[in-house]
Amino acid sequence: MKIFILISFAIAFYLFRVNVMAAPILKIGEDAPTFTLPDSQGNQVSLNDYKGKWAVLYFYPKDDTPGCTKEACQFRDDFKTLEALGAKVIGISIDDSFSHQKFAEKYNLPFPLLSDASGEVADRYGALNNFLVIKLAKRYTYLINPQGKIAKIYLSVDTSKHSQEIIEDLKKLKE
Repeated sequence: MKIFILISFAIAFYLFRVNVMAAPILKIGEDAPTFTLPDSQGNQVSLNDYKGKWAVLYFYPKDDTPGCTKEACQFRDDFKTLEALGAKVIGISIDDSFSHQKFAEKYNLPFPLLSDASGEVADRYGALNNFLVIKLAKRYTYLINPQGKIAKIYLSVDTSKHSQEIIEDLKKLKE
């Protein structure tokens, strides 16, 4: 039994390390990878829809979990400030559109939540944890400028103050 546990742990650790190390990390100044995904209403939303505006593209692991709820509600509470700065908020997770719809309605989220059920978009942004049978988006955010280039990357996010951090960075970047 101990050998089985050790082997299971070793395999899980190996898969975690391979997954973390394999994720391509985009760089500031690069074109943001384009995509088209369904929102919580089933409408197709494209990154190209946001050309000419700042986009706060945030990936999150799971609808209606404590950290993801805190982060989404912070974006909701700061939504008018972000819009006044010319920024649009877009959330992406692996959850389906129905889950997004319930989550958005429950917390009155005024921005789109996009369903990346295959994990393809999260993978292109280096934001996919793929543990063979379980896929989750990492908590990464990309601030994309009006020209479609990556202006700022957040790979370590404190959900309680992330939207405020983005507001401060937007103010600096717009100077």
